[in-house]
Amino acid sequence: MSGVQQIEVTEAEGEQRLDRFLKRRFSQLSQGMIEKMCRKGDLRVDGGRVKANTRVAPGQTIRVPPIPDAPPPIDVEGISEADAQFIQGCVLWKDEHIIALNKPAGLPSQGGSGQGNRHVDGLAEALLFGYKDKPKLVHRLDKDTSGVLLLARTDRVSRRLSEAFRSKTTRKIYWAAVAGVPNPKMGTVRFGLVKAPGHGRGGEGEKMHCIHPSKVDQTENAKRATTDYAVLDALGTRAAWVALVPITGRTHQLRAHMAEIGHPIVGDGKYGGSGQENLGDGWGAQLGGEISRKLHLHARQISFDHPVSGKRITLVAPMPDHMKRTWKTLGWNERDVPADPFEDLA
Repeated sequence: MSGVQQIEVTEAEGEQRLDRFLKRRFSQLSQGMIEKMCRKGDLRVDGGRVKANTRVAPGQTIRVPPIPDAPPPIDVEGISEADAQFIQGCVLWKDEHIIALNKPAGLPSQGGSGQGNRHVDGLAEALLFGYKDKPKLVHRLDKDTSGVLLLARTDRVSRRLSEAFRSKTTRKIYWAAVAGVPNPKMGTVRFGLVKAPGHGRGGEGEKMHCIHPSKVDQTENAKRATTDYAVLDALGTRAAWVALVPITGRTHQLRAHMAEIGHPIVGDGKYGGSGQENLGDGWGAQLGGEISRKLHLHARQISFDHPVSGKRITLVAPMPDHMKRTWKTLGWNERDVPADPFEDLA
């Protein structure tokens, strides 16, 4: 435990929120700890009481009360120091009940056929942050899909979040680059989905096939699926930036639905049809040139009611580097689109 500290804000550290300033200086501090210190008046700026979101300026002095020492180097059985630091670096937001990751593309959510031992569930032991139990996955993202992924820190919170997903009070918005430009620019895809096994020994490479809504009830094992989409920007007729909301949560739903309407997600080798350069006809999942061949699908935003506080939480995940490069190449700017286009464009 440290003693009372008086810290002067440098030029480089100015004009940021107090809570963010402290978390950069003291990684062991949680948001709850900072807010408690503010409420008690133990944390002060230039002698005055403050809130966690108070912005600090260069030259100000921050009084920091005694805080716990930083934890020792990570030592989790079966997880290397590098992997532990890697998964901790993916933490987008956390409190005493929930951890949100910005899952990188290429990292599976959990183990499975051909996935090996390096996946979010397998690395979750490094996300204890002082808790006794390993956090639990609440939902999943495909291996090659990046973005917001929630883990619950207790069984009770896990059950409540799972129920929120089932009752559809949780809202997820994905960003994707697709070949061609969907018409109309806002719509709903309602094709059902049925799983077709892959050709590997253990069924690897399984793929979802789309079924016309009128034939879902007559197709064995088919499930209804619904996806809302909105075009946010376009490169002529060659490619489009779309927002996607999965109303249902079926395996590979967004990828299969966009391919079915003739606009596969860029970099989708499984559902993208021809790998040749797309000529604007909405088919072929590779744009060619400097555009990455990786999947361009990102879980951009999630909104949910906090299972303990009841507060509506909205989390936004920065895009992975390969999508940032594509957006820059195509001249698309994140600042030019609404956070929820389905509300703002409807």
